[in-house]
Amino acid sequence: MCRWLQVSASGFFAWRGRPASATARRRAQLALHIRAVFAWSDGTYGYRRIHAQLAREGVHCGPELVRALMLELSLVTCQPRPRVSLTKPDGAEHHIPDLLRQNFTADRPGTTMIGDITYVPTWQGWLYLATVIDVHTRMVIGYAMDDNYRTPLISAALRNACEQHDVQPHAIFHSDRGSNYTSTEFAATVAELGMRQSMGRTGICYDNAMAESFFGTLKSERVSRTVYPTRQHARADITRYIEFWYNPKRLHSNLGYKTPAEVLNDWTEQQVAA
Repeated sequence: MCRWLQVSASGFFAWRGRPASATARRRAQLALHIRAVFAWSDGTYGYRRIHAQLAREGVHCGPELVRALMLELSLVTCQPRPRVSLTKPDGAEHHIPDLLRQNFTADRPGTTMIGDITYVPTWQGWLYLATVIDVHTRMVIGYAMDDNYRTPLISAALRNACEQHDVQPHAIFHSDRGSNYTSTEFAATVAELGMRQSMGRTGICYDNAMAESFFGTLKSERVSRTVYPTRQHARADITRYIEFWYNPKRLHSNLGYKTPAEVLNDWTEQQVAA
């Protein structure tokens, strides 16, 4: 082999017996950390979130190094699949304004919320999930699940949000123009809760992008990687994902790689200090 490669045998044995360089040892140690974070995230974190999590743990490196090592380790994050919208306009003209105009920001929790509906396949049939997301924290503050997506489902999700979190008077609830959200029954629920209703334009997914983004994350990180024998299995799994992963642990790029729970706690501590 040495003759074929035109190197000396003594040089080859010296190279083989040489200890690993400091760079090689550091890359090997960093690879262990990356594997651990990737496994902790259940294979959902890409290199940016892994880099952010390593920084939180005191492991300092560049994002491109994390990306290169993930390629070497063949660590590939889960990928989103196309989503089918459940938005079905009722054909009537509604004069509910768009109070957000794609401005998904809020200066405090409980002032602006966004909602939508999606479906989850099970062997028993569809399970429908309605959510309410706080714009300031990106936290899922209310949700409800059932075997249908009639108006009581979205009303239950909004009521849960108001019961479990501090929703400000005259807060905005924004959604698409699906027939349930434009119904008189749901408008009465919004008014009863002291909120203002807002809606995006028909067929413009960007007007409700935050809700669409959450469902895309839920589907790619959890639902599309799981088979649910019953609706109850799906209900329990989605509840665990929201309550024990998404809200308290998952790093959010739009929050500066903080978790929704951390953003809420930071705001609460600022109010106490003030």
